[in-house]
Amino acid sequence: MSVLDNFGQWKEFLNDRLDHAQGEGMDEATVSNLATEIGGYLATNVEPKNAEEKVLADLWNVANDEEKHAIAHMMVKLVQSHK
Repeated sequence: MSVLDNFGQWKEFLNDRLDHAQGEGMDEATVSNLATEIGGYLATNVEPKNAEEKVLADLWNVANDEEKHAIAHMMVKLVQSHK
């Protein structure tokens, strides 16, 4: 089973990666920029596996660059809030 199959598992995976990045000294701006790049990759190359990912992909596809950065930043905040 892929972490993309279940949104809860996806958030846990992101949270683990976020903890690792912060442990390596990445600041919030760098994490947010990296999240934006990852969001772009996922939206372009990965088929959504559940309803939540489909909504995120749809939002990403209609967003401008500033909005995409905001979506990525909110995903970072979302997984941080579940620590």
